[in-house]
This record gives sequence, structure tokens and C-alpha cells, in this order.
Amino acid sequence: MAQKTTLKEFESVYPKLEETLLDHARSYKLPQAELEWYKKNLNVNPLGGKCNRGMSVPDSVSLLLGRPLSEDEYFQAATLGWMTELLQAFFLVSDDIMDSSVTRRGQPCWYLQEGVGMVAINDAFLLESAIYTLLKKYFRSHPAYIDMVELFHEVTYQTELGQLCDLLTAPEDKVNLDNFSMEKYRFIVIYKTAYYSFYLPVALALHMLNIATPEHLKQAEAILIPLGEYFQVQDDYLDNFGLPEHIGKIGTDIKDNKCSWLVNQALEIATPEQRKILEDNYGQKDDAKEAVIKKLYDDMNLKQRFEEFEEKSAADIRAMIDKIDESSGLKKSVFEAFLAKIYKRSK
Repeated sequence: MAQKTTLKEFESVYPKLEETLLDHARSYKLPQAELEWYKKNLNVNPLGGKCNRGMSVPDSVSLLLGRPLSEDEYFQAATLGWMTELLQAFFLVSDDIMDSSVTRRGQPCWYLQEGVGMVAINDAFLLESAIYTLLKKYFRSHPAYIDMVELFHEVTYQTELGQLCDLLTAPEDKVNLDNFSMEKYRFIVIYKTAYYSFYLPVALALHMLNIATPEHLKQAEAILIPLGEYFQVQDDYLDNFGLPEHIGKIGTDIKDNKCSWLVNQALEIATPEQRKILEDNYGQKDDAKEAVIKKLYDDMNLKQRFEEFEEKSAADIRAMIDKIDESSGLKKSVFEAFLAKIYKRSK
């Protein structure tokens, strides 16, 4: 019977990995003050989140094996999980600068912390480099070592393409709804979120167990990318319709001119009058204009439109999961676990 990891178990692996990274920096005789800075970067940025992406690696390995992991297996799987979290930290530190964000996980963003400023750009690079230091240290002799290196490079590139499209499609200071489309939206969501959040953890688990055949990777991708798309649509829906006490924040997509699922749905079905309301009020830092858009979303029945999308997405994903031939080593439970986490979530 597979075993689900806890955040406490997962976090217990990190100090050893951090020490490996600091030792590597020491090997270049990095001066003490800069070493302390690097340590603080490693302490602040990868930690403090929910670690859903990272914990998905040991969870997936355990589900694929159909049993709890040995101590060594758990360490290996959690180490790959922490590389996923380092990738996430690299993206978030960079993203917060690009978006001029103010807070992250209840604290000031890294670049806004005392004395950091634009040094944060280099700190983001160091978080990315840490992935490859750990991969070399712990997986250099693994048969799938180079496949894992290439996987991290490819997923990083895919995420950067998604981010590029997002930044150019919806700049906060220039509203142009002609830039928006469901096609653009899907590209942004698939490449900016789905690959590194959903596909990467499962692909790493398959590589760790040496069962990452082209067929398995293709099947995993076919299920996990739509799952990631569904997750992001849900996120966009909750930004407007979710309760702040459930989602832990006040939604800002309307004011921030986000190319979100809701605005793209609204643009697809808008009458000329409704289109004018969208153009006059969307993407403005103004409570009254935001309220106009929220009312428009209600009038257009976008809540029901989302509920129909959710049911269809979940049904399509379940149908793909049902087609998995478990005798090949791929397990339905890996994908069912992902779907169970997000189906009808309220936060």
C-alpha cells in the first residue's frame, strides 16, 4: 500500500541538501559574508510554501511501487522533489520582480527585503544552479541522469516561453483586450504552469524508477497537461468567485489586467454593449470599475460556464486515466491522486 508524505517528513530532508549546496560553494572559497547571504537565500526562498509540487515526487514514486518507500528511496525521491521546489523558488523570485509584487507567502518579496534589491536577480540564478549541483551529487551514476538534466532544462525553457507570452499579452500598464484569446490563454497556462507543476514531478518519479519509457512519458503528458490547464482555470475562477477566507488572498486578476479564463470567456460571448463595459473597466486599479466587471461576470453566468467546464474536464481526464494499462508499470492511482486534490477545490 502506497504511503502519502507529510510536509514535516519532506522538510526534514532539506537541511542535508542545503549543507550539500553550501559545501559546494565553500569548495570555491566563497568569502564568509557571501556564503551567509547564499545560506539566507536558500533558507528563505525555497521554504515556507505548501510544497505540493515537491511532495508529488515521493507520493508518485510510492504509488508507482504500490508500497511505502525505504529510507534511501524516500531520500532520493524527496531530493528530486526539492529540485522541483528550487525551480519554483527561482521562478517566484524572478516573477515577483517582473510583476512588482509586494508580498510572497505572507512576507515581503525577496527583492523587497532589507538590503536585497536587484541582487535578487542573481539570487534567482543561484537557486536554478542549485538544481544541477544536487542532481550531479546524488544522481550522477543513475542511468537516467542525463534524461533528468534534459528534463529540467526543457521544462525551465517551456515555463519561460509561457511567462514571455503572459508578460507581452497582458502588461499591467497597457490594457488591450484585442491581445486576449482562448488560444493565447491556453498557451500561457500550459507552458507557464502545467509542465513544471504537473508533468515534471511525475516524469521525475518515472525516471527515478527507470520506467520513463517514451510511451509512459507520452501518456503521463497527455493526462497531466489538461490537468494543469484545469487547475489554472479553477485558480482564475476562484480569484473572482472564491471566498477570500478560503483562498487566503483577495483576488486581483481584474485590476491586474490578467489574461484570465474569465475575461476570455466573457470576450467570447459579449454583446457589443458588454464588450464596451469590458474595455472601459477591465485592468484598472479602481474598486468601482472592478465591481462593474464582477457584476458583468455574474450577468454573463460565468459561474455556470465554469461548472460545466469543470465537469467536462474531470470526465475527460478520468476517461484517459481509465485507458492506462497497469501491466506496463504505469499506475492509474498516480493520476487519480492529482485529480482528487483539485476536483471541486475551494482554495
